[in-house]
Amino acid sequence: MTVFQKHRGQILFVAGVLVALAAGWRAFPVLRFQRVPQPVAFSHKIHTDKAGAKCEDCHSLRDDGAWAGIPAMDKCSGCHAQPMGTSAEEKRFIDGYVTPGREIPWQVYSRQPQNVYFSHAAHIKLAHLDCRQCHGAQGESDTLGPARVDRISGYSGSPHFQDMNACEDCHRQRGAANSCLACHK
Repeated sequence: MTVFQKHRGQILFVAGVLVALAAGWRAFPVLRFQRVPQPVAFSHKIHTDKAGAKCEDCHSLRDDGAWAGIPAMDKCSGCHAQPMGTSAEEKRFIDGYVTPGREIPWQVYSRQPQNVYFSHAAHIKLAHLDCRQCHGAQGESDTLGPARVDRISGYSGSPHFQDMNACEDCHRQRGAANSCLACHK
């Protein structure tokens, strides 16, 4: 009797466990995140190239320095009271949101855990960071990709936004505070 024949059951069990672990390792992240499309086809590129808009023209800080978030409809309707183009998507946008004054239910790319504190004001005004340093070429994109929503926690993330490791690396490179309490409540 060979060693394989003698331990066949154990070898098959271990092989099965390894295959299951490998499949789970690969499948879990795919199953964990739900990809939720944005409600409107939006092009940052058209707004920056053709309209000459800058990030802060639409995305702003409140008076207290907190991030105001996604622009409200009044920012859009200022330019889009009438269609700016002839596409079916532009007409759908005007008819569905601008004319009735209805806010766009944008999917949030960066819903953070409640124990995380992040100040755009500190990074923009104090550290003098440009939006591209954290958000990459998002402002030059022709389309908005779907939001990745964690099915377990409800938090969201996107390849266009940084994670904790990237933040720690940037803090380390700039000599900024890198303790847990610098970002976590």
